[in-house]
Amino acid sequence: MLDELSIQITKPQVWIGLALTAVFAYAIYRFGRLLIKALTPHIHRRLAPVLKWAWLLTVSVSWLAVATFVAYLPSVPVLFELGRDITQGFRHSAGQLVVVIAMALIAWNLISTLAARIVAEQEFNRRSVRVQTLKGVVESTLRVVVVIIGAIAALQAIGLNATSLLAGVSVLGLAVGFGAQSLIKDVFNGFFILLEDQYGVGDVITINTGQLSGGVERLNLRVTALRALDGTMHIVPNGQIQTVSVSSKDWSRVVAAVDVTYNANVDEALKVLQAVSTELYESPDWRHFFLEEPEMQGVVQLAPDGVTLRALYKVQPKSQWALGREFNRRIKIAMDEAGIEIPFPQRSVNFGANPIEIRLTRDEAAAPNAAQDTSTQNRRRPPVEPSLGRDPEEEEI
Repeated sequence: MLDELSIQITKPQVWIGLALTAVFAYAIYRFGRLLIKALTPHIHRRLAPVLKWAWLLTVSVSWLAVATFVAYLPSVPVLFELGRDITQGFRHSAGQLVVVIAMALIAWNLISTLAARIVAEQEFNRRSVRVQTLKGVVESTLRVVVVIIGAIAALQAIGLNATSLLAGVSVLGLAVGFGAQSLIKDVFNGFFILLEDQYGVGDVITINTGQLSGGVERLNLRVTALRALDGTMHIVPNGQIQTVSVSSKDWSRVVAAVDVTYNANVDEALKVLQAVSTELYESPDWRHFFLEEPEMQGVVQLAPDGVTLRALYKVQPKSQWALGREFNRRIKIAMDEAGIEIPFPQRSVNFGANPIEIRLTRDEAAAPNAAQDTSTQNRRRPPVEPSLGRDPEEEEI
């Protein structure tokens, strides 16, 4: 036997045959383990380990017998004959079908395993967005390929001519294609969304000028799945997307605006706005979000109820909401400290020929003293840790 083995082991075809049979054996072993796992809840708990070891022993002995036949070692009669019988059995339809199903399951699990190893960066940037998006698209596409190839191989295994069947399906598909133009449009739109990196998983977008908004949770060639701030999942076919407004592409901007009354000293209010903007820019907790120094725009509007002052902050994408909330907190405290009043509505109502002016005012006795309010407030330190989550887009909730 050793002389035969030393001769056969030098042949490349023997090594190729052993490698292929090992792959098939592993696929069949995994297929059996999946079946045992499915049966485990319905059998006695002590029987499951016995089945696992029995299946492992069966597959190992079977592979050893097939390897003996592939290496052509007739001096080992029992294993050689068993391997020949197993090989002939797998040449029939049932054996081929088992191998096809087992190989398809192996490919399916391998795709999931490899996809799980692709981990995007924790930091939000275009590279991490693209990795997350392409990961999902490639994974779903490969699974479709595995299913199609497995189905064709299974048809061949049970004796059907897959070539003629596919020809008939293609004729039917041509007829169905005229009624499936929307599906084709979805796929083409999805392809160009991915190719041009219009948006990806993790971006915050608004579709079709405010119809739907949310964070992109899933994106493939056919649909885009948006998660609104209230948890609602919107699933939109890509073919129905006409315009997209992306709130997290490359960089974002905080529109830091505040209104003051017409009685306020505008120059003093601008100094307060400048001080708060500089304070935020130099703060260790917020400095890394800024891409440029704050831009002071000054007085931008004389509104009916007050004067609007505005500054602009160019910041990292998806940080504009948190920075905007922190700005609102700090500017309120700063205006209180400076004694500058943020306006409240004022209206004139006419009754008949004689106008009657109605002004909404606060009860001074009930209003807290400004000095007492600001003495207990720390503008630089919030009382609670601010959230970095986003705010809802217009008409989102």
